[in-house]
Amino acid sequence: MSRRMLSGWIFLVAAGLVSVSAYLSGADPLFAAILFGLSIVAILMRNGHSDHETPAVSATAPQSQDEPVAVEHIVAAVLDALELPVFVVGRDAALCGQNAAAEKAFGPSPDGLHISARFRSPSILDMVRETMATGVQNQIEHSERLPSERVYIVRIAPVRLGGRQDDFFLLSFKDISELRRIDRMRSDFVANASHELRTPLASLRGFIETMQGPARSDPKAQERFLGIMLDQANRMSRLVDDLLSLSRLELKAHIAPDQLVDLVPVIGHVRDSLAPLAADLAVEIRLHVPEDKVEVIGDRDELVQVFENLIENACKYGQEGEFVDVYVRKPEGGPVEVSVVDHGPGIPAEHVPRLTERFYRVSVTDSRSKKGTGLGLAIVKHILTRHRARLIVKSEIGEGTDFTVRF
Repeated sequence: MSRRMLSGWIFLVAAGLVSVSAYLSGADPLFAAILFGLSIVAILMRNGHSDHETPAVSATAPQSQDEPVAVEHIVAAVLDALELPVFVVGRDAALCGQNAAAEKAFGPSPDGLHISARFRSPSILDMVRETMATGVQNQIEHSERLPSERVYIVRIAPVRLGGRQDDFFLLSFKDISELRRIDRMRSDFVANASHELRTPLASLRGFIETMQGPARSDPKAQERFLGIMLDQANRMSRLVDDLLSLSRLELKAHIAPDQLVDLVPVIGHVRDSLAPLAADLAVEIRLHVPEDKVEVIGDRDELVQVFENLIENACKYGQEGEFVDVYVRKPEGGPVEVSVVDHGPGIPAEHVPRLTERFYRVSVTDSRSKKGTGLGLAIVKHILTRHRARLIVKSEIGEGTDFTVRF
């Protein structure tokens, strides 16, 4: 009888952990309560079944140790099945266990380790102390900056059994990094896009009002104004396209590509696609590539976008040098490098560190006259970050600029 009672209490603990874990995972409180009730019914049916069919065990018979071990495995398996990182904390604030998601997110933590040795955040420790003192569940928003920036909703709740508070607490971490990143992207889009779109919109409005008024009967003025309006509309279209491209890249920045890409034909394709632009600017694009394959792990379309941006910028802003040289290098035992070198006026040193910032321009007038959006190098930076590659910029006034991508 005592063994059945002990087994029932163990299963009751398991049912409580399952219900609390479901609630912490975001399940509806009613669902968690129903799950706990069904677990109790299952325990009662099991005990009733044992009374009628299970023969009595002799006091001298060897006691089976399989049952408690199996229950522990069931509880551990339930917690491991959750996507949410979960830690079990004792009343002494020592870690009693963690599920697989917690180990994946934060690394292994030995049982018995004090929670302050695992989480240094004062806000988490204050929240844990408050819940242990009051028995009321609590939650906060917590940010981790290493090894990468992540944002969590951290929640702690006591494990309650039979209406009383037990000596265990469940500490869970819900990752909301993507939600916060999307929020930042939205705010950036509104701030940057409104600033960049204000000028072409004002220009369009002014020309429309002029065509409706003073230039109503002037076909030549209307034709000239319509050409300018088309340029402004195209500028807004390029800006929106670049902003959308940047947003898509930020959403998948943490997912590394897995394709094998040969850079030699990629560079050749980019040179061919930019040949008309180079001819209009009186610039020659010269390739210096090895005969063998130069393969890297990457996404072909995104790498095409990188080198199109770099070579197009070199043609536009370094056209005074008349040549743009593209080097593909694969040194023995070293990283693959692609360098885009122009022989133009160069970039002042104080501007170089900020070139990849959104909407940053060395010369606003020069950039807009060449139909730039100020987002090209920001897109390059995000693509290379996803590819775990670096962009190295070297420039000297009067000597030109060297943009090197190192994989």
